[in-house]
Amino acid sequence: MEARTVQLVLHYDGGAFAGWQRQRTERTVQGALEETLARVCATPVPVTGAGRTDAGVHARGQAAGVRLAAKWTPQSIRRALNATLPPDVWIAAAYEMHPEFHARYSAVARRYTYVVGTDEEAASPFRRSRELVERQPLDRSLLDEAARVIVGEHCFRGFAVQGTAPETDDHRCAVAFARWVDRPGGLAFEIEANRFLHHMVRFLVGTMLEIARGRRALESLGALLVAADNRAVSPPAPAHALFLDRVEYPASLYLDR
Repeated sequence: MEARTVQLVLHYDGGAFAGWQRQRTERTVQGALEETLARVCATPVPVTGAGRTDAGVHARGQAAGVRLAAKWTPQSIRRALNATLPPDVWIAAAYEMHPEFHARYSAVARRYTYVVGTDEEAASPFRRSRELVERQPLDRSLLDEAARVIVGEHCFRGFAVQGTAPETDDHRCAVAFARWVDRPGGLAFEIEANRFLHHMVRFLVGTMLEIARGRRALESLGALLVAADNRAVSPPAPAHALFLDRVEYPASLYLDR
Protein backbone atom coordinates (compact mmCIF):
# COMPACT_ATOMS: atom_id res chain seq x y z
CA MET A 1 0.00 0.00 0.00
CA GLU A 2 1.33 3.45 -0.91
CA ALA A 3 2.04 5.69 2.03
CA ARG A 4 2.94 9.27 2.81
CA THR A 5 5.41 10.49 5.41
CA VAL A 6 3.94 13.53 7.17
CA GLN A 7 5.34 15.92 9.74
CA LEU A 8 2.76 17.30 12.19
CA VAL A 9 3.53 20.51 14.08
CA LEU A 10 1.72 20.50 17.42
CA HIS A 11 0.63 23.06 19.96
CA TYR A 12 -0.40 21.68 23.34
CA ASP A 13 -1.14 22.76 26.86
CA GLY A 14 0.98 20.43 28.97
CA GLY A 15 -0.89 21.12 32.21
CA ALA A 16 -3.13 18.05 32.03
CA PHE A 17 -0.54 15.71 30.46
CA ALA A 18 2.06 13.47 32.11
CA GLY A 19 4.51 14.48 29.39
CA TRP A 20 4.87 13.51 25.75
CA GLN A 21 5.66 9.78 25.85
CA ARG A 22 2.84 7.24 25.90
CA GLN A 23 2.28 5.60 29.31
CA ARG A 24 -0.06 2.81 30.32
CA THR A 25 -1.90 4.59 33.10
CA GLU A 26 -1.26 8.31 32.50
CA ARG A 27 -2.61 10.73 29.93
CA THR A 28 0.13 11.81 27.51
CA VAL A 29 0.35 13.86 24.32
CA GLN A 30 1.65 10.94 22.24
CA GLY A 31 -1.12 8.75 23.60
CA ALA A 32 -3.83 11.30 22.80
CA LEU A 33 -2.49 11.81 19.29
CA GLU A 34 -2.17 8.07 18.54
CA GLU A 35 -5.66 7.38 19.86
CA THR A 36 -7.11 10.15 17.69
CA LEU A 37 -5.19 8.99 14.61
CA ALA A 38 -6.50 5.45 15.13
CA ARG A 39 -10.09 6.76 15.14
CA VAL A 40 -9.61 9.04 12.14
CA CYS A 41 -7.64 6.54 10.03
CA ALA A 42 -9.46 3.40 11.25
CA THR A 43 -6.10 1.73 11.92
CA PRO A 44 -3.26 2.11 14.45
CA VAL A 45 -0.78 4.85 13.46
CA PRO A 46 2.47 5.04 15.47
CA VAL A 47 3.72 8.56 16.19
CA THR A 48 7.37 9.54 16.61
CA GLY A 49 8.08 12.81 18.41
CA ALA A 50 11.04 15.12 18.01
CA GLY A 51 11.60 14.91 21.76
CA ARG A 52 9.99 13.98 25.04
CA THR A 53 8.65 17.00 26.88
CA ASP A 54 8.19 16.53 30.64
CA ALA A 55 4.92 16.56 32.52
CA GLY A 56 3.55 20.11 32.56
CA VAL A 57 5.75 21.42 29.72
CA HIS A 58 3.91 23.14 26.86
CA ALA A 59 4.60 23.23 23.13
CA ARG A 60 3.87 25.61 20.30
CA GLY A 61 6.18 23.87 17.86
CA GLN A 62 6.57 20.18 18.77
CA ALA A 63 7.13 18.03 15.68
CA ALA A 64 5.86 14.51 15.14
CA GLY A 65 6.27 12.10 12.26
CA VAL A 66 3.62 9.68 10.96
CA ARG A 67 3.23 7.29 8.02
CA LEU A 68 -0.25 7.48 6.49
CA ALA A 69 -2.16 5.95 3.62
CA ALA A 70 -1.62 7.94 0.44
CA LYS A 71 -5.24 9.15 0.43
CA TRP A 72 -4.37 11.40 3.38
CA THR A 73 -2.83 14.67 2.26
CA PRO A 74 -1.17 16.89 4.90
CA GLN A 75 -4.10 19.28 4.65
CA SER A 76 -6.80 16.62 5.00
CA ILE A 77 -5.19 14.87 7.98
CA ARG A 78 -4.70 18.23 9.71
CA ARG A 79 -8.38 19.09 9.28
CA ALA A 80 -9.52 15.66 10.45
CA LEU A 81 -7.29 15.68 13.51
CA ASN A 82 -8.22 19.20 14.59
CA ALA A 83 -11.88 18.22 14.39
CA THR A 84 -11.28 15.23 16.68
CA LEU A 85 -8.38 15.94 19.04
CA PRO A 86 -9.03 17.03 22.65
CA PRO A 87 -9.11 20.81 23.12
CA ASP A 88 -5.63 21.01 24.69
CA VAL A 89 -3.92 19.75 21.51
CA TRP A 90 -3.94 21.45 18.10
CA ILE A 91 -2.16 20.72 14.83
CA ALA A 92 -0.71 24.02 13.65
CA ALA A 93 0.72 22.69 10.37
CA ALA A 94 1.34 19.49 8.40
CA TYR A 95 3.97 18.86 5.74
CA GLU A 96 4.70 15.98 3.41
CA MET A 97 8.27 14.77 3.96
CA HIS A 98 10.76 12.50 2.24
CA PRO A 99 10.36 8.87 3.36
CA GLU A 100 13.69 8.98 5.21
CA PHE A 101 12.44 11.77 7.49
CA HIS A 102 12.63 10.91 11.20
CA ALA A 103 11.09 13.36 13.65
CA ARG A 104 13.85 12.87 16.22
CA TYR A 105 16.99 11.95 14.32
CA SER A 106 16.50 14.30 11.36
CA ALA A 107 16.20 17.39 13.58
CA VAL A 108 19.09 19.85 13.36
CA ALA A 109 17.91 22.34 16.01
CA ARG A 110 15.36 22.76 18.78
CA ARG A 111 14.27 25.97 20.46
CA TYR A 112 12.77 26.51 23.94
CA THR A 113 11.49 29.51 25.88
CA TYR A 114 11.16 29.76 29.67
CA VAL A 115 8.86 32.52 30.95
CA VAL A 116 9.42 34.40 34.23
CA GLY A 117 6.90 36.89 35.62
CA THR A 118 8.32 39.66 37.81
CA ASP A 119 5.44 42.12 38.20
CA GLU A 120 2.62 41.90 40.75
CA GLU A 121 0.12 40.68 38.16
CA ALA A 122 2.21 37.56 37.48
CA ALA A 123 0.35 35.97 40.41
CA SER A 124 -2.92 36.21 38.47
CA PRO A 125 -4.49 32.80 37.79
CA PHE A 126 -4.40 33.73 34.10
CA ARG A 127 -0.58 33.97 34.17
CA ARG A 128 0.81 31.81 36.95
CA SER A 129 0.00 28.59 35.11
CA ARG A 130 2.30 29.71 32.27
CA GLU A 131 4.97 31.70 34.10
CA LEU A 132 7.34 31.28 37.04
CA VAL A 133 6.27 33.96 39.52
CA GLU A 134 9.51 35.58 40.73
CA ARG A 135 9.22 37.71 43.87
CA GLN A 136 12.92 38.30 44.54
CA PRO A 137 15.03 41.02 42.88
CA LEU A 138 17.11 39.68 39.99
CA ASP A 139 20.43 41.10 38.83
CA ARG A 140 19.70 41.49 35.12
CA SER A 141 23.35 41.87 34.15
CA LEU A 142 24.21 38.57 35.82
CA LEU A 143 21.48 36.82 33.84
CA ASP A 144 22.97 38.16 30.61
CA GLU A 145 26.49 37.12 31.60
CA ALA A 146 25.30 33.66 32.59
CA ALA A 147 23.54 33.18 29.25
CA ARG A 148 26.72 34.09 27.38
CA VAL A 149 28.66 31.38 29.24
CA ILE A 150 26.28 28.71 27.93
CA VAL A 151 26.67 29.52 24.23
CA GLY A 152 28.88 27.12 22.26
CA GLU A 153 29.52 23.40 22.46
CA HIS A 154 29.85 22.06 26.00
CA CYS A 155 29.32 18.91 28.01
CA PHE A 156 26.03 19.44 29.87
CA ARG A 157 26.31 16.42 32.14
CA GLY A 158 26.13 18.80 35.11
CA PHE A 159 22.71 20.01 33.88
CA ALA A 160 21.07 16.66 33.14
CA VAL A 161 19.16 14.04 35.11
CA GLN A 162 21.59 11.24 35.79
CA GLY A 163 20.92 7.90 34.11
CA THR A 164 18.60 9.18 31.38
CA ALA A 165 21.33 9.07 28.70
CA PRO A 166 23.70 6.14 28.13
CA GLU A 167 27.06 6.38 29.87
CA THR A 168 28.65 6.18 26.43
CA ASP A 169 26.86 9.42 25.48
CA ASP A 170 29.23 12.38 25.74
CA HIS A 171 26.37 14.68 26.87
CA ARG A 172 27.69 17.36 24.52
CA CYS A 173 25.26 19.91 23.10
CA ALA A 174 25.96 22.78 20.71
CA VAL A 175 24.06 25.88 21.87
CA ALA A 176 23.51 28.29 18.97
CA PHE A 177 22.12 31.04 21.20
CA ALA A 178 21.02 31.58 24.79
CA ARG A 179 19.62 34.92 25.92
CA TRP A 180 17.37 36.62 28.42
CA VAL A 181 14.90 39.06 26.87
CA ASP A 182 12.63 41.62 28.46
CA ARG A 183 8.90 41.13 27.96
CA PRO A 184 5.81 42.87 29.38
CA GLY A 185 5.54 41.78 33.00
CA GLY A 186 8.88 40.04 33.23
CA LEU A 187 11.56 38.13 31.37
CA ALA A 188 11.96 35.16 29.07
CA PHE A 189 14.94 32.88 28.54
CA GLU A 190 15.37 31.72 24.94
CA ILE A 191 17.72 28.94 23.92
CA GLU A 192 18.42 26.96 20.75
CA ALA A 193 20.67 23.92 20.45
CA ASN A 194 21.16 20.86 18.31
CA ARG A 195 19.95 18.66 21.18
CA PHE A 196 18.83 18.89 24.81
CA LEU A 197 19.27 16.52 27.73
CA HIS A 198 16.57 15.56 30.24
CA HIS A 199 15.67 18.61 32.38
CA MET A 200 18.58 20.55 30.83
CA VAL A 201 16.72 23.82 30.20
CA ARG A 202 15.06 23.72 33.61
CA PHE A 203 18.38 23.08 35.37
CA LEU A 204 19.97 25.95 33.43
CA VAL A 205 17.16 28.36 34.32
CA GLY A 206 17.13 27.30 37.98
CA THR A 207 20.90 27.83 38.23
CA MET A 208 20.90 31.18 36.43
CA LEU A 209 18.09 32.50 38.64
CA GLU A 210 20.04 31.50 41.74
CA ILE A 211 23.01 33.45 40.39
CA ALA A 212 20.80 36.48 39.68
CA ARG A 213 19.36 36.27 43.22
CA GLY A 214 22.89 36.43 44.64
CA ARG A 215 22.76 32.88 46.04
CA ARG A 216 25.58 31.42 44.00
CA ALA A 217 28.58 32.76 42.09
CA LEU A 218 28.58 33.30 38.34
CA GLU A 219 31.78 31.24 38.16
CA SER A 220 29.89 28.17 39.34
CA LEU A 221 28.14 28.03 35.98
CA GLY A 222 31.41 27.45 34.17
CA ALA A 223 32.39 24.81 36.71
CA LEU A 224 29.14 22.94 36.03
CA LEU A 225 30.00 22.84 32.32
CA VAL A 226 32.98 20.63 33.11
CA ALA A 227 31.38 18.69 35.98
CA ALA A 228 31.18 14.89 35.88
CA ASP A 229 27.69 14.85 37.44
CA ASN A 230 24.83 17.14 38.50
CA ARG A 231 25.43 17.15 42.25
CA ALA A 232 26.30 20.86 42.32
CA VAL A 233 23.48 22.11 40.10
CA SER A 234 20.59 24.19 41.47
CA PRO A 235 17.09 22.66 41.61
CA PRO A 236 15.35 22.72 38.22
CA ALA A 237 12.90 25.52 37.52
CA PRO A 238 9.25 24.32 37.48
CA ALA A 239 7.99 22.73 34.27
CA HIS A 240 4.85 24.83 33.81
CA ALA A 241 6.68 27.89 32.41
CA LEU A 242 8.66 26.02 29.73
CA PHE A 243 7.63 25.98 26.05
CA LEU A 244 9.03 23.95 23.16
CA ASP A 245 8.88 26.58 20.42
CA ARG A 246 10.33 25.02 17.31
CA VAL A 247 12.06 22.01 15.78
CA GLU A 248 14.09 22.59 12.62
CA TYR A 249 14.83 20.13 9.81
CA PRO A 250 16.88 20.38 6.60
CA ALA A 251 14.86 22.00 3.81
CA SER A 252 15.73 19.07 1.54
CA LEU A 253 13.44 16.77 3.59
CA TYR A 254 10.28 18.76 2.72
CA LEU A 255 8.38 17.69 -0.38
CA ASP A 256 5.73 20.42 -0.40
CA ARG A 257 7.77 23.55 0.25
